[in-house]
Amino acid sequence: MKPIAASRLKVKQKRSKEDVLFDTINFTVLTLILLIVAYPLYWVIISSISNPGAVSSGQVLWRPIGFTLRGYAEVFADTAVMRGFWNAIVYTVCGVLVNLFVTLPTAYALSRNNFSGRKPIMIFYMITMFFGGGLIPTYLVVKNLHMINTIWALILPGSLSVFNMIVARTFFKTNISQELYEAAEIDGCTQGRFFFEIALPLSKAIVAILVLYYGVGHWNAYFSALIYISDKNMYPLQLVLRNILITNQAALAQAATSEAARAALREKQELIALMKYSLIIISSIPVLAMYPFIQKHFVKGVMIGSVKG
Repeated sequence: MKPIAASRLKVKQKRSKEDVLFDTINFTVLTLILLIVAYPLYWVIISSISNPGAVSSGQVLWRPIGFTLRGYAEVFADTAVMRGFWNAIVYTVCGVLVNLFVTLPTAYALSRNNFSGRKPIMIFYMITMFFGGGLIPTYLVVKNLHMINTIWALILPGSLSVFNMIVARTFFKTNISQELYEAAEIDGCTQGRFFFEIALPLSKAIVAILVLYYGVGHWNAYFSALIYISDKNMYPLQLVLRNILITNQAALAQAATSEAARAALREKQELIALMKYSLIIISSIPVLAMYPFIQKHFVKGVMIGSVKG
């Protein structure tokens, strides 16, 4: 007698009314949360391609009205925006590389049980999470190191995030076993070779998570550039966008005192609002485009340390 196929042995379980009710409530609640979270982004998208007058009057709610790409045209016509976009890409790529170069070896070394002095060093890192020197001492250090108006002022002061280092350390400690290292050591493998040829290839999940965390941080950063960068040609995108909005709002406040310029003021105000929505979309695209490539590693990375055994 031939064995029955495993697929035929599967019996469809009858779901109870409580299970159906529970799933229905979960689906409804999560759908509402999704709509609440997604609607603001959707509204910004349709507002960026709608007539600015319709947006300011509150007519744009669910669909674009008076389709126009004028906001995007104005943004891309501004050389400062495009230069800031390129600067932000350079700062993000270089910053992430420096972050990985510092964070991964530090986390790996502190995860090894045979590394003497790891506990005092770990305590030293932990102290920096609660106490800092402050803005003025940090600025003086950057200035004395001659990093003002250089890319290093935006990268080196934040080259190591203690929180991200602890996450990476936990990953190495729970996923790279001591037995694996001992087996490699018996074969004559050194610490450096083990890290680069064995530990890193097995740590794609944590590398992806660190790239995401550090990349988003660098891309959205503007305060460091506001403090350390005075050369407008070196402004990152976020600082360029901030200056555009502040400058335009100041100009509008001055123009509002002139009664003869009200019509022009209204038109300019609507154009500024349209540019604002367009700039939000443009600045969000690189971050949103990053997620699909690391999504398969993201769940594993954020669950590090949650399951033992």
